[in-house]
Amino acid sequence: MQCIHCGHPHTYLLDNAQRKCAACRRKFSVRKIEREATLRAWFDRGESARHTAEQTQMHLATVLRYFEQFRREVAWESEAMYRAHAHEVSEYDEYFYLPSSLKPADNIDKIRHFLTLAYGERVFNLILPNIRRFATPEVDNQRLMKYLRYNKVAKLTSEQTPITEFWDFFEQFMTRFRGVSEAQFGLYLKEAEWRFNVSRGA
Repeated sequence: MQCIHCGHPHTYLLDNAQRKCAACRRKFSVRKIEREATLRAWFDRGESARHTAEQTQMHLATVLRYFEQFRREVAWESEAMYRAHAHEVSEYDEYFYLPSSLKPADNIDKIRHFLTLAYGERVFNLILPNIRRFATPEVDNQRLMKYLRYNKVAKLTSEQTPITEFWDFFEQFMTRFRGVSEAQFGLYLKEAEWRFNVSRGA
């Protein structure tokens, strides 16, 4: 078997089932590689971590750990693609996301704020600061909501654009999850971005 580290064609099997390269002497686990490949296939198909754990007979915590790793990987993929095409950005607009079950005025701190840019048929998203940072003792929730309604950054060339299509896609995508923390929100946003772009032939 070829070494996954240096590409040398000769490796040998150790007693612990790992393989060791005859050239660079580094070790690797074939079982781990196969497990990661299996879970990446389930992730790519859009399966939930819980369903994947049930079907593969793997521990849920293990699946969740790998899925987070995959989200980080696709986030980097999206970043690289955008950097190669940043000069093609044609429009942009900001979005305020809050699960439909929550009332905006009562959940200001849970609103997630991001900017979506379109380049060709693809999109790229930038997380913006939590809007609660603009609140002061003199600015209550009602005034803050009014500010958000009338102060938006936007450059849209038409009503139906890749940006608005992505927002619809993102809202539907997020319904699969029972709740996403602010710390993890960026990874889920990037996963949705990656899936959207892939669905459009990116």
